[in-house]
Amino acid sequence: MYYDQNYGITHMRDQKLISNVEKAINGEYSAISCYTKLASLAKKEDERKTILEIREDEVKHYHHFVSIYVNLTGRQPHPKIIENCPDNYIDGLEFALKDEQETVDFYLSVSDGTSNQLIKNTFSRAAKDEQNHAVWFLYFYTKNR
Repeated sequence: MYYDQNYGITHMRDQKLISNVEKAINGEYSAISCYTKLASLAKKEDERKTILEIREDEVKHYHHFVSIYVNLTGRQPHPKIIENCPDNYIDGLEFALKDEQETVDFYLSVSDGTSNQLIKNTFSRAAKDEQNHAVWFLYFYTKNR
């Protein structure tokens, strides 16, 4: 019988990755919902259009992360809203800005924590998108205050 002395470490690392991917799925699922609400609250058409474009990026991230999750676990995730989006536009912009910035750091840590090149690239690309989103939300927040 073969014994893999690294199994425990590898298994813990895989569980952490799965947990992080699940967290990313829930975050994207929540962002999709929030940005739908934010777009409906925007008074200016250019802001509404940009927020909906950001929402589409979040949909892409969501689908990429679901694919990774299915490949790691063999099952579909059960996404849930993990953050409630404010009902006020300015508060929603501030909320989105903070969330996007925190997400950048989280995605970079997931990217840095895996040796799987596909997962590394997917999270790294998503982090770049999230940083871009944060800049847009900061712009709208500053402009509307």
